[in-house]
Amino acid sequence: MEFEIGIGKTARRAYGFDEVAIVPSRRTRDPEDVSIAWEIDAYTFGLPMMAAAMDAAVSPGTAVEVGKLGGLACLNLEGLWTRYEDPDPIYDEIAGLPDDKATRRMQELYAEPIREDLIGRRIQEIKAGGVVACASLTPQRVERYAKLVLEAELDILVIQGTVVSGEHVSSQHEPLNLKEFVPSFDIPVIVGGCASYATALHLMRTGAVGVLVGVGPGNACTSRGVLGVGVPQATAIADAAAARREHQHETGRYCHVIADGGMRTGGDIAKAIACGADAVMIGSPLTRSFEAPGRGYHWGMATFHPTLPRGARVKTRQVASLREIMVGPAHENDGTFNLFGALATSMATTGYETIKEFQKAELVIAPAIKTEGKTYQTQQRVGMGH
Repeated sequence: MEFEIGIGKTARRAYGFDEVAIVPSRRTRDPEDVSIAWEIDAYTFGLPMMAAAMDAAVSPGTAVEVGKLGGLACLNLEGLWTRYEDPDPIYDEIAGLPDDKATRRMQELYAEPIREDLIGRRIQEIKAGGVVACASLTPQRVERYAKLVLEAELDILVIQGTVVSGEHVSSQHEPLNLKEFVPSFDIPVIVGGCASYATALHLMRTGAVGVLVGVGPGNACTSRGVLGVGVPQATAIADAAAARREHQHETGRYCHVIADGGMRTGGDIAKAIACGADAVMIGSPLTRSFEAPGRGYHWGMATFHPTLPRGARVKTRQVASLREIMVGPAHENDGTFNLFGALATSMATTGYETIKEFQKAELVIAPAIKTEGKTYQTQQRVGMGH
């Protein structure tokens, strides 16, 4: 349904996670009988998740830890770990910056050139931990470093930007042709972000094994304010899932929809899957772990853009281990711990056994879902009233 914004301009309604809820089905299941495993290309993971390619969330060390817990972590190959031999002092400085100086100083710190020798070294550090190695590059730098990541035996490449399209047009330089690059590359490629049916379908047609869905929903991202661009995640994921069906009908190939950003709790992750996602990419929830390199802060990939920053350094506070945040046990009741235990329990409660089944769950528009009957929690700022 479309609504008239003014004469000659209409728009359709879009929904975020806080505006929808999952409806229980006629059956329930034992949580032990539920599988949240995720298979993409030749790889199987116990958890349907990727740790976001953000410097505050993923270091080579945390990538190994996430892998051992059953997930997949993506290292930013244009971040601090490939610009500095020892980035620890840089992290310390960023954590100590006053808010009014953070963006300008981060622009200076990220002006340090990327070192090609560090690209291969960081990938090898992850692989030495015995887990799947995944890393990201922006479209502008893919061709420059493609050979290096292959030589380092990277397992999965993510081509990531604020918005990535299958038809980038430029009069200034020859853009990366995803339709040529992705099928010819020797390892599987995930591309994104996108936020619409048409763009998701175009990206799927490049031959990518997965597309990232999300433009501006992350805790540290300001793209929606700076650029005015974005689609609330529930609608964006559902649209991309529809594109996945069309793509599979056209080609017989299944392309994974990975919800990227906007998720803080286990309930948010469950809603992302119920909207049609195969897996989720999360950043800020992981920066709250003791193992995260960000020292209790989080910032996005565009926070330090040299001419138009589109992110903020936000304080997330380190409160628990990576294990507690991802798979528990939880010692708080606000939904920010044991994220994937919550997903499994949500699936069991609503009667679904696998991720694929859960994608078919009934949803309702529910703007009162977080406030209905929660007067005391709201007044006392506990539980869901934080």
